[in-house]
Amino acid sequence: MGTLVGAIDQGTSSTRFLLFNPKTAKVVADHQVEITQHLPDAGWVEEDPKEILHSVFECIEKTCDKLKQLGIDISSVKAIGVSNQRETTIMWDKMTGYPLYNAIVWLDLRTQATVEKLINQGPKKDKNILQAQTGLPISTYFSAVKLRWLLDNVEAVKQAVAKQRAMFGTVDSWLIWCLTGANNGGVHCTDVTNASRTMLFNINTLQWDPDLCSFFGIPMSILPEVRSSSEVYGIMKCGALAGVPISGCLGDQSAALVGQMCFKPGESKNTYGTGCFLLSNTGQKPVMSQHGLLTTIAYKLGKNQPTIYALEGSVAIGGAIVRWLRDNLRIISSADEVEKLAASVGSSHGCYFVPAFSGLYAPYWDTTARGIICGITQFTSRNHIVFAALESVAFQTRELLEAMNKDSGIVQTTLRVDGGMTKNKIMMQLQADILGISVAKPAMAETTALGAAMAAGAAEGIGVWNLSGDSQSTTSWETFDPQIDIEESDKRFRRWKLAVQKSMGWATHDIENDSDNS
Repeated sequence: MGTLVGAIDQGTSSTRFLLFNPKTAKVVADHQVEITQHLPDAGWVEEDPKEILHSVFECIEKTCDKLKQLGIDISSVKAIGVSNQRETTIMWDKMTGYPLYNAIVWLDLRTQATVEKLINQGPKKDKNILQAQTGLPISTYFSAVKLRWLLDNVEAVKQAVAKQRAMFGTVDSWLIWCLTGANNGGVHCTDVTNASRTMLFNINTLQWDPDLCSFFGIPMSILPEVRSSSEVYGIMKCGALAGVPISGCLGDQSAALVGQMCFKPGESKNTYGTGCFLLSNTGQKPVMSQHGLLTTIAYKLGKNQPTIYALEGSVAIGGAIVRWLRDNLRIISSADEVEKLAASVGSSHGCYFVPAFSGLYAPYWDTTARGIICGITQFTSRNHIVFAALESVAFQTRELLEAMNKDSGIVQTTLRVDGGMTKNKIMMQLQADILGISVAKPAMAETTALGAAMAAGAAEGIGVWNLSGDSQSTTSWETFDPQIDIEESDKRFRRWKLAVQKSMGWATHDIENDSDNS
């Protein structure tokens, strides 16, 4: 088998560890563990940092066991990359190594009042007041407001900061620190893609920005060192892969962009995970959106390599809608049922589902929106609701693509896709129908983990993965072409936008004040 490269793919819903053969870019062995989400209040979403870490260890050990069963020596693993759920915020004590609070997940809404306060403190009361430095609107989505909430509301965090024992990080920082020794010499770092999602990082200077930190009231002493996305950060200190370097780090959507080989300006991908994320490579200069998209760092594949930027459209609820149907409504018992139920009706029969559980992200950025199901009649069944749930993801993606076309000036004729929901053929056909363009799914579905492995294997001093090779030429695709006319697609999309308008303005600070202060 020769050389292998590992990838930790730590997502919102699950953790995976995968081992790739750099010559074929194929998975040799892998293991997956689902992550528990804690919902202590309306709009609050938390995860246990210790569970996240233990899930990584479990996945690594189980994958290495599978490797041994294949007769392959684990010494063939030469590097490990990390891909992670972005914006999710963790604070921990650098002396004890213990988290000071649960991880506040990226789609958590508890900071709505904090966001309103921050917007109102500016002279123009504009949510885009920091866009020139960060590429982002002030929103509950990003790490800085979650960090501000922790500093204001959690006594253990306040005391740790006062005693200079506090450390902040997104999930990548937490994992790398723990895996490289934790409070016994662990490396406290992040990469530029994750840093660019905090609202504390200047995407022009590529540094933590004192003015941004001052705006949010964040002490710079708690921040990790910012590194490129492809370099040796440290060495694994425990477990089956002790001694193996960790040499790649990318936020999950950037990792998928790399895994999809979107290395040229204008090349785009859409990932259907817990949320839904459309990214387009814009080259070496940041492009500020005029249509509700985010400007973010796509990747920096080495210390001396250029920084590449992207435009991004972010949807909070993509695949999470299936989990909600299973765990909350309980109208399905497993995600596998969704395709069959949707196929049995073939349409929503006028039922529209806007899953604004965490407000609306791009292109609206409305934290007051809440989820609605409308257009219900006595004829409506659970199958129609399931179909409408899938259709909602397709509609949201069309919103993103239309904004992307306007901002970039490039009209996409094919959409590259990846992520868990792409296994659902009904979903992919729906997406093609709603967009009116072809949808192309690569045979290698694990593009997020692949991107992390590519970054790790290509790092200076590792050099087992050649990113300049034309591996795209060997990639096979499954293509879905539109099967309805554009007039029908436009009609359904107009009804969707009407439903979106009905979802907006539902929640206000006055209504949710009790939750914000609990």
